[in-house]
Parts: sequence; C-alpha cells; structure tokens
Amino acid sequence: MKLGRLILLVSAGILPLLCGCGGSSDGNSSAEVLEVVRTEPSAGADSVAAVSFDGLREVKGKVRNGEFFSGMLMRLGMSAADAYGLSEACDSVFDVKTLRAGNAFRAYYSDSDSLQYIVYDKDNVRSVVFRCFRPFGASEAAKPVTVERKYADVTINSSLWNDMLAADVSPLLVLNLSDIYAWTVDFFGLQKGDRFRVFYDEKTCDGKVVAIDTVRYAVFTHGGEDYPAVMFDQKDGGNIYWNTSGESMRKAFLKAPLKYSRISSGFTYARRHPITRRVQPHTGVDYAAPAGTPVMTIGDGTVTSMKNEGAGGNVVRIRHNSVYSTAYLHLSKYASGLRPGQRVRQGDVIGYVGSTGRSTGPHLDFRVWKNGSPINPLKMESPPAEPLKQEFRDSFRQTVEDYSSRLNYMAAEGVIEELFDAI
Repeated sequence: MKLGRLILLVSAGILPLLCGCGGSSDGNSSAEVLEVVRTEPSAGADSVAAVSFDGLREVKGKVRNGEFFSGMLMRLGMSAADAYGLSEACDSVFDVKTLRAGNAFRAYYSDSDSLQYIVYDKDNVRSVVFRCFRPFGASEAAKPVTVERKYADVTINSSLWNDMLAADVSPLLVLNLSDIYAWTVDFFGLQKGDRFRVFYDEKTCDGKVVAIDTVRYAVFTHGGEDYPAVMFDQKDGGNIYWNTSGESMRKAFLKAPLKYSRISSGFTYARRHPITRRVQPHTGVDYAAPAGTPVMTIGDGTVTSMKNEGAGGNVVRIRHNSVYSTAYLHLSKYASGLRPGQRVRQGDVIGYVGSTGRSTGPHLDFRVWKNGSPINPLKMESPPAEPLKQEFRDSFRQTVEDYSSRLNYMAAEGVIEELFDAI
C-alpha cells in the first residue's frame, strides 16, 4: 500500500477444491467443538446444539464459484428432495442466498457414507451447523473469541501497511483509525515520519486477529503537531470520539468519497487532458480505483441529478447546504434505489467507480463547489459537529489525563496491561 488510506482488504483467492466431495479426508474421526449460540431446528426436532461429530468422517471443502446452496448439498450427497427440505428448514437461521464462494465447510459422514452434518464457516468466528437428515435443522455456532488490550506505536517509513506489519500490529487497526480520523487526517497524504500511537482492544480467534474491537485513545503526529482522539461514550447513541477540547472528531464532510484509492490527478487550472491533449482546467481530484469500488457521499445532502453527462459519463450531483455541493463523475453505475430528490446521509453509497464518458481507465473524478465556485477538495475545511455535553466535561477531562499520562509512560515491559486495568 502507498502512503495512503488503507481500507480495501486484499481478497484471498479461491483455492481449488480437493478431490472427492469438494474436499479431502484422512479417514480420522472428528472431535470439533463449536459453541452454539442460536438453534432453530425443524418443528419437533431435537436441538442441533446437542450434536457430536465424534466418530464421523470429516471432509473439508470450499463453496464453488457460482454454486447455489442446494447444488452444494447435492454435490455432497443429498438428494434433490432432501436438499430442498433442508433449505426450507434452515431459512430462519441462514439465508441460503448469502452462501459465499470460497468460504470453507466441513461435511461429516457416517460409516455408511451417509451425510450427517455440514458446518459452513460464515467468517473466521461464526459458523452454521446444518443437520442433513430428517428432521432437518440448523444452528448458529461461534468459536471462542479472546479480547486483548494492546498498544501500538508506528512511525511511517515506507507504507502504513508495511510499517504496521513490521511493528507486529494488525493492519486491521488502520480501518478503525481511518474511520475515527476520516474528518481530520488525509490518509491519501500521509508522509514519512508521520506517527500513530494507539491504545486499543484486539479480538483473536484460533490465534488469529479477527477484529479491532475498540480504539480507546490515539495520537496521530504529523509535521510536529499531535492530533489526539479520545473515546468517550456519553450514552446518547451519537459520536463517541473527540479531540482533547471535547469537539467531535466527526465533521460536516468526509475527507474522501471512497475508502481506498490513489490520487491520479489533482486540482489545477492548467492540466493537459490525457485524451484531447489540450490544456484545460481540471477543477476536481481524480481517484484511481478498481472498477466497482463503492463511492460515498462526503456529507448529508439531496441528490439534485443523476444522469449521463457526456464527457463526464454517469454523474451524481448532491447539494449539501446553501454553500456546498459535490459531483461524482465517470461512475460505472448508480447505487440501487438512488433517485433525484432523494435525501442521502454521510457515507451512503451513491454509485460505483467506472470509466464512463471521456476516460482512460477506471477512476472517480470528484468535484466540490463552494458558493457556486469550484474549490480544491483536498483543501476544503469543515466545521466540527456538536461538542461534548457540558455535564460530561469533568469526567472527559479525567479520561484525557489518564490516557495521555499513560501514553508517556510506556517504558517497562508488561506495564501496558496494568495501565489499561487502571483506566
């Protein structure tokens, strides 16, 4: 990743299925243990939660590209009628339309090679257990998850991704930081020497990091200036991240309209157009990104138009207030259900990156107007949202003091856990 905002996770390639029933088996019985969290067997059936895989033959596999749930069941040995029956019985626990190509499963067979159970992994933590004999049923299950309190201190030397890995920090932390600092830090413009110091909670399962649960306190240092972010929940269902003055980290506008890309062309009045070769103004910012990348509105507003505008291709225009308006050009398609006159909220997906109109490749041409005049989106200032409520000021100041003092006292090994326990 370049020195920019990491949001797009690299998708793992779909590994080829092994021989046999979409997997392999060493012939050993399985003793897999899953914590069932919700069960919905068919009427009158015993709970699938009581199932034991002990003594059953395990066959591992992955969902094939373009495969339907019933097709997977029949591939693993069920009749068409039984596959339909199981699909009907599990609909309150699992939506069969959400079956994802590449996701792993384990099929369990009796000594007579009769399919008994399938455990389908929805993600690294959650699974669904399907009972493949009558009465059919399904259960949600989850592996044990451990929450660990962590501290990270990362200085950017090459890229945020690589420097996170070098510091033995999960790059998933970048996702949380980019959300918290979306209105403050331009993640497309990070520079060598910029630094993140963060207290956070990390979730692990089977020894692997599955999520960054909570960022509690962070300080981003850029150009010799610190930008703290404090988690403080005033239990009103709104913002929970603030600067040390009690101002919301949320601003009126996002810093960028898509979560990861690179700037391929900036705001200028003297750019040579890559197609026409003429020197002409480019009063926007081009973000090069893969076709289909979701494009978000940077703020609340009303869709004033969505149509093909010739050289601009498919364009969505949004009026945010009496001062600001934005446009999103060259879209491959519009978001489903979007229409002119519709009210949209900050972060709503309004379309997808494309190359429609006069374009040399997939990118988003993003433009902003202030009082009718084009301005550079990268230099747009945005006022803070509602500040912290007055009745929480004293408690908030104490929280800031606790974290800031602990941030400056990270010398001794093992101190981190004790400091967290004290907060």
